[in-house]
Amino acid sequence: MTLRAWFRERLTPPTLGERGERAAAKYLRRLGYRIVTTRRRHRYGEIDIIAVDDQTVVFVEVKTRRSSENGRPAEAVDSTRQARLTRAALAFLKSHGLLEYSSRFDVIEVIWPEEEQPPSINHICDAFPAAGKGQFYN
Repeated sequence: MTLRAWFRERLTPPTLGERGERAAAKYLRRLGYRIVTTRRRHRYGEIDIIAVDDQTVVFVEVKTRRSSENGRPAEAVDSTRQARLTRAALAFLKSHGLLEYSSRFDVIEVIWPEEEQPPSINHICDAFPAAGKGQFYN
């Protein structure tokens, strides 16, 4: 990362999505999860949070909205997104030699109206099974 990019990242206010991801990570830490990494980019896609819950690797998709007026945020995690997350998770597990560990996909919904502090958080554990070609199982 260049010095210019570092300054831009530090001086630009976080987006609603970034604020939601930070709130979700804080929430998971309070539950006892160990956060391994956030915003993990791979050629197959991005995983918002990778955490460890006891002996399970947890891949977390965070969806942040101002309201649930147009539906629940988790509804945005459709089958295409699930397949993309599955491929990215499998690539992560392979590259770190973690295929023998159990894993799961969680979704965290963050509803953060402008005037409300803190946001409301809904954690959906084991939100969906691995999807698409090249599936892996617990």
